[in-house]
Amino acid sequence: MALLETRSLTVRYGGLAANADIDIDVPEGKLVGLIGPNGAGKTTFIDAITGFTSPSGGTVTFDGHDLNGMSPDRRAHLGLTRTFQSLELFEDLSVRDNLLVAAEKPQWYSFLLDLFRPERNRTKHESVIDSAMAAVELGDLADRLPSDLSHGQRKLVGVARALAAQPKLLLLDEPAAGLDTAESQKLGAHLRELVGSGTTIFLIDHDMGLVLNVCDYIYVLDFGRIIAHGTPAEVRTDPAVIAAYLGESAGEAQAREGAQISTAVAAGAGADGDTDGH
Repeated sequence: MALLETRSLTVRYGGLAANADIDIDVPEGKLVGLIGPNGAGKTTFIDAITGFTSPSGGTVTFDGHDLNGMSPDRRAHLGLTRTFQSLELFEDLSVRDNLLVAAEKPQWYSFLLDLFRPERNRTKHESVIDSAMAAVELGDLADRLPSDLSHGQRKLVGVARALAAQPKLLLLDEPAAGLDTAESQKLGAHLRELVGSGTTIFLIDHDMGLVLNVCDYIYVLDFGRIIAHGTPAEVRTDPAVIAAYLGESAGEAQAREGAQISTAVAAGAGADGDTDGH
């Protein structure tokens, strides 16, 4: 059984099927991608998996648990952690403290411990937070405020904050949105490193160059339905994908860009392409 799997997952809004009979498997230790044009139903699918919208039919299973009817916070406690397209960072907290908020899993007695041992959280989670920041090379920015960071750095804070929750599955919702090519390359290098260290990732993005060259397996969504799935090489040349998503000329351009990103990731050149001024 895969770590995450959906079977016939369907989400309807009135007579519109935003998602229709979607079957997806995310095996443990892999980086699986979901791509599709704007309006294809990607975010609806993520919301259905994480409990922010209710499916009209089908099932979602995570780590052997049927998630039907389970609240978003309960799913998160099981280890299903997501990022959001809009970065809801705490602007008045440092990068480190943003991660501390994510790392803490409050219990009913937490406030009592906080009264008598106010530094306990920082001490308890220090190694986890340091590890999360190191994974995306944010250690030098730990004491900075989000408002002092570039857009690309803020995106990485979002990824690190999700990692600080120590997820079993990291679900990334459009992490490359707004990034330039160099920042996307750097993000791709970080994602492959995370998978190499044992993190399972489900990546949802429209950046074809990123998805085609960092994922182990890819699903393609269009008009709420899966129209293709396979390895990056299989998806890249699939006629349905080219017709529905890329277009002939766009496909050729993405292939060239993807080859460049793949070379950068393989060579560990993400840091060399850093344009954030540090």
